[in-house]
Amino acid sequence: MNNYLKITGIINNMFTPQKTLKTTRIKQRSTVVLPALIHSSENWDIKRRDAERITAAEMKYTRKTAGHTWTDYKPNTQIAKEPNTTPVLDKIQEYGRNWLQSTNRIPRNRLMKIPKTADQM
Repeated sequence: MNNYLKITGIINNMFTPQKTLKTTRIKQRSTVVLPALIHSSENWDIKRRDAERITAAEMKYTRKTAGHTWTDYKPNTQIAKEPNTTPVLDKIQEYGRNWLQSTNRIPRNRLMKIPKTADQM
């Protein structure tokens, strides 16, 4: 979560919404920001507080991308529809489902591979 906030802050500072196209910021979100947040989230147990923090961080970035400030008094649901992207929480749940499905496909009698250390080579 902290990495997500750091990355979005850096992107907001380097690529200000006033000087960057919306399509570019949406591509940055999908190629840089989302992988940083989703990394190793396959077995997260997302509690209500975590979901609120993730949604708030996502809305902060989406608001700037859409060109709105919090004083515009536009509801989050309306702003979230503008860039036409999938919410982060849905991506995290999909990532977890895909990981679980891939682990369920592994045969139960398969032995785990133990990596060799430098001493054994």
